[in-house]
Amino acid sequence: MSTNPSRLVIRAPNWLGDAVMALPALASVRAALPETRITIAAIASIAPMFEEETSARPDSILTIGDRAKESALLAAGGFDAALLLPNSFRSAWDAFRARIAGRWGLSGNLRGMLLTRAVARPGRAGRPLTGRHAKMHHSAHYLALVRGLGFEAPDSMPRLSVRPHTAARIEALLARHAIDPRARIVGFAPGAAYGHAKRWPPSRVAQVIARLVRDHQATGVLVGAAGDRDAGREIESALPAGIRVVNLIGQTDLRQLIGVLARCAVFVSNDSGAMHLAAALGIPVTAIFGPTDERVTAPLGNHDVLVHPVFCRPCMLRECPIDHRCMKGITADTVFAAVAARLHG
Repeated sequence: MSTNPSRLVIRAPNWLGDAVMALPALASVRAALPETRITIAAIASIAPMFEEETSARPDSILTIGDRAKESALLAAGGFDAALLLPNSFRSAWDAFRARIAGRWGLSGNLRGMLLTRAVARPGRAGRPLTGRHAKMHHSAHYLALVRGLGFEAPDSMPRLSVRPHTAARIEALLARHAIDPRARIVGFAPGAAYGHAKRWPPSRVAQVIARLVRDHQATGVLVGAAGDRDAGREIESALPAGIRVVNLIGQTDLRQLIGVLARCAVFVSNDSGAMHLAAALGIPVTAIFGPTDERVTAPLGNHDVLVHPVFCRPCMLRECPIDHRCMKGITADTVFAAVAARLHG
């Protein structure tokens, strides 16, 4: 770039897991532009993540509460340039309508004419992606974008940590649920926003919780959004008498969720945003993958990624049209063994 912008807005992805996977790319931009005032613009369900300590280190956060008013919000910011991480026509159109002079992003989706600097999507320019490279991790896509814009972007892990205020809120929350401050917490995210096909059977989650409580004196904690409450109730109903689990599903905001995850010794999750948050916090994750592709969205770092190989996966379907064999083939013994090994480690 001939000149660096004085005020840059980075439009964050709209999915929580994608926002976490974009952190290494955001860290690279921050390192390359130390004098630029960087604002991260994110929808209301994502923006609170950036209020914790992240490797993105923005100077300010712009919360987009109403997508219909996004272009007006961007225009009011007086930005010189916009880096668009969502690969949608709408994100480019909003930046164009906001009259931001520099509009950077991946080409495609008919938005190239709206961008002032368009980077070809990986595999579209030059040699196409083949073999094991045909499936790029989402984090690598974001790194490819910033590299295409001329930034040095080494491969790195997403980094996230909680601020003291959040940590204090979580200790108070756990105390209200009678969780000892010294307890070894194993967190479980039994839901998934994408659809029921991504959910490991709740009865098996209950089996793992029961064994962890009995054999390792662990404390099981369920987390998730309000839409996951049915899965939480199924787990509670399947638990043997005398086995307690703390059900926080639908009871935490995003920053509280991050704080709870930071207190876990191990975190068990389907392919979800919470899975990526835990990995970025440095918590060992036991990730259970069924219809989605672990090569594209696995948690980054040293984690246990469990799959059951069947001919039809990854199908990427929201609902299984047959017998959900990709998830049912992963046994409670397999998940328990992975978690137990991490607890001992």
